[in-house]
Amino acid sequence: MRYDLVIFDHDGVLVGSEPIAGTVLAEYLSELGHATSYDDVLRDYLGASSRRVHDVFLERTGEPLPAEFDETLRARTSAALERKLSPVRGMEEVLGALTAHGISYCLASSASHDQIRVALRAAGIDDFFEEEWMCSAEDVAQEKPAPDLYLHAAQQMDVAPSRCVAVEASPIGVRAAVAAGMDAFAFTGMVTADGLPGATGYFGDMEQLPGLLGLDA
Repeated sequence: MRYDLVIFDHDGVLVGSEPIAGTVLAEYLSELGHATSYDDVLRDYLGASSRRVHDVFLERTGEPLPAEFDETLRARTSAALERKLSPVRGMEEVLGALTAHGISYCLASSASHDQIRVALRAAGIDDFFEEEWMCSAEDVAQEKPAPDLYLHAAQQMDVAPSRCVAVEASPIGVRAAVAAGMDAFAFTGMVTADGLPGATGYFGDMEQLPGLLGLDA
């Protein structure tokens, strides 16, 4: 099927930010007395926004995170991303193929707008995205796995949800896309197919994505 809009998750799909950001988060939560490993972050927060971090910390410790938590985490993460970040291998070729075929694309991320801009710039792919093609959890009332962010992205790009496909790397992202009435292709770069139930299809290398999107025909 040829789609009218491809909506990319950000962390782990467009850019290899998840391991970097996850390590920073694990270290910071551990500093605050809540021992957290990178595997814990993948299990509990993959694809989620900072709102979920606050909720889970309060539920498990009975204490709220410090008032400066978001600001400090954002600063630490931004610094780490600027030092280490790169695009997911093959993503520049995928974006180029979409452009060549005249197929619209955008991103829908649980990250903030500031975090999205920092990551795209650090990875060197910011030129591929206009400002209005960047949709954040900040734009909607409910974050993934609710469908709000994907529905917002479709509306922003003026495409019916049934004509959209999401490219996701997290289980809550797949759930959000399916709930929005979209197909979802799951990238198994960090999570196996068993951990990404409900997707329309699965792929482990970005070289496979153009074929799934019907661009090889």
